[in-house]
Order: sequence, then structure tokens, then C-alpha cells
Amino acid sequence: MNMHRGAVAIVGAAETTTVGVRPDRSYVGLHCEAARNALADAGLRPIDVDGVATAGPVFPWEVSDALGIRPRWIDGTHIGGTSFIAHIRHAAAAIATGAAEVVLITHGESGRSMIAAPPLPFGTDFSTVTGQFQDVYGAIAPYATFTTPVLAFLEERGMHRRDLAEVVVAQREWAMPNERASRREPITVDEVLAQRDLAYPFTKDMVCVVTDGGGALILTSAARARSMRNADRLVHVLGSGESAESTLIVEMDDLGSFGAFRRSSADAFRAARLGPADIDHLMVYDAFAHLPLYGLEDLGFVGFGESGAFIADGHTRPGGTLPMNTNGGGLSYTHSGMYGMFALQEAVRQLRGEACVQVEGVTTSLVQGVGAMFSAAATVILSNELP
Repeated sequence: MNMHRGAVAIVGAAETTTVGVRPDRSYVGLHCEAARNALADAGLRPIDVDGVATAGPVFPWEVSDALGIRPRWIDGTHIGGTSFIAHIRHAAAAIATGAAEVVLITHGESGRSMIAAPPLPFGTDFSTVTGQFQDVYGAIAPYATFTTPVLAFLEERGMHRRDLAEVVVAQREWAMPNERASRREPITVDEVLAQRDLAYPFTKDMVCVVTDGGGALILTSAARARSMRNADRLVHVLGSGESAESTLIVEMDDLGSFGAFRRSSADAFRAARLGPADIDHLMVYDAFAHLPLYGLEDLGFVGFGESGAFIADGHTRPGGTLPMNTNGGGLSYTHSGMYGMFALQEAVRQLRGEACVQVEGVTTSLVQGVGAMFSAAATVILSNELP
């Protein structure tokens, strides 16, 4: 069976009951809450699941055991916040080859409340490459590490901090009607630029919110899905890709363009037999305001240096030609630390016609994730129609 072109479908999707501040749940508790919500959405029980995937400090067996699942396939791939997008690809392969029939992908993270949280990974370890060649210069926290490539990106294109602020404002428009979003107040470009710097060129709202929350997805073959509860609102996997580059920002092949974005998206487009012009809806992982700019250019939606004007002209906003990050993104909706699951959830909602701010006529959605600080990438193309 083909793992792409709609042969595998998402039959269950849900987030934790609330996202934002959840001091009542640990990491594993958030995983399990999201998983139970997704199982209920799909009309399944834990006993129906034979594959489990997750990432981060929580191992797959912690989730499966807490839910009473004894899987025959597990995936603990951890490549940062894009892990769950890669899990879609891995689960599709497992289902296509018969390694699993029903796969549950879970995420849960107490990023704000830090309930039963692991120690923060910030600090210098001189036994590592990053410790020897990056941390010693102060590039430890993500907002400090990303500054070098974003400054190169802007300078090469003759763009400015204002282009970063335009990303914030565009995505805030999607978040304002969304009662689950963390940042909903209206904001202007000038107000974003007037905020205090966190690490130049980033001001406060150019950096993601910090929240608690989780989400879960359930996949199975399209053939099996057609007899299930959500048969009338299936979301099919058309294509996927993944790639990696360097653990060091200074070792990127090109500071102004992320090669893993280009490679993973090219594989996804090739598998789906589609191109950028065929995509109705776009979710680009946006822990920081520069990532949607890279995404638009590296994935081929706009040409070199055109991303800033594309957003400023309103193309990604409500009513625009390419709705992007329609839940408000990591900048305004939620960001528990690994955001990829929430980008996938919004893509599924849009394709099901269930989004808070629904875009009319969506049949295809592309989700692009980034792992660590330009170290890994994963792409998935989803559709509510079979090709």
C-alpha cells in the first residue's frame, strides 16, 4: 500500500480540553488527556490502538502504559518541535507496510507551569559541539541563537525588522476571534517595534508565547477509515518529507535559506504530485517571526526577497490568497515548547471545516515544521479529498 496519495487517513484529532495555563496536569497527564479526547473523536478505545508515537522527555511507553495500550509499533523520534510532523510520515509508512493498523501520536508539555518537567536544557556542556563552539558566545536560549540567521536573511534581501513585525500583526488577526488563543489583543506594526528587545532583532511579540497543553492524532488506512465514525470528514496524507542539517547555526549551509525546509518540502510535493499553487492553506512553525518568511520562500510560495511584501500586502491574513497560521500560530495561539502538533491540529480543523476562523473552500493544507534552531525539518501535505 502507498503511504501517500491518500491511502492513509487521520481519523481522530484533538487537543487538551484547554491550552494555556494547566497546573493541574503533568507532562504525561497532558499526553493522556489529549489522547483520550482524540480517541473519543475517532470513536475508538485504547485497545483498538497498536501503534504509539511521541517525542520529548516523555517516552512512548509512558503514554501507552498510562492508557493501557500494549503496542506492536512504537516511535520515539525526537527532532524538536517538528517531531510530530515527522511522526505522521513514519506512521503512514508503518500502516502502509502492515507494521501497525491504528497509530496514536501524542504530545503534552507543561511548558509554562513546569509540572513534573525535566530540567531546562540551557547551559554550557563543553563535551558537546554546541557547548564548545556556540554556547560560549552566549547563543544558548533559542531567541539568542536565531538572531544570526535572521539578520543575514533580512540583510541579503534589503528587508527590515518591520517585516518581522508584519508577521506578528498578520497572525494576531487570526488569533483575535479565537477564545483559546493566548494573545488576542489588537496590535499594530509600530507597537510591535516599540516593544522591548529580547534579543536583537526580536521584540517581545516576535517571540512565541509560553504555554501548557497537548494534542493527539489517530491514523489508519483509508480503507479502514471509510467504515469508521469520521468517514465523512477524513483527512488524507498526500505527501510528506523530512531532512536535517547542522546542530550549529554557524554551520548552516546558507544562513539566509534553510536547506532542510527546501528538501523536506520538495519530497512532500513530489510524493503528493502537487506544487505550491495547489495549496489552499499553510501552517509554518512560527516560534519566532522570521520562520514564516523563510517558509514562504524556501517552500516556493514566493520568490527570493518577496516574503515580507507578501505578508504586508495581506495575502496571509483573513481573506488573503494564502491563509497562513490561521489559529494565530505559536506567536499568538499557543506554544508549549514543541509546537508542531498544534500546527497539525489547525490543519485538520480547517480541512474538516471546524476551525475557529474557518477558511472557505480549503481542500489542501501544508504543514511545515522546524526542529531545534534550524537543525531539522518535516513537511506533510494533507487533504480532505482523494487525488
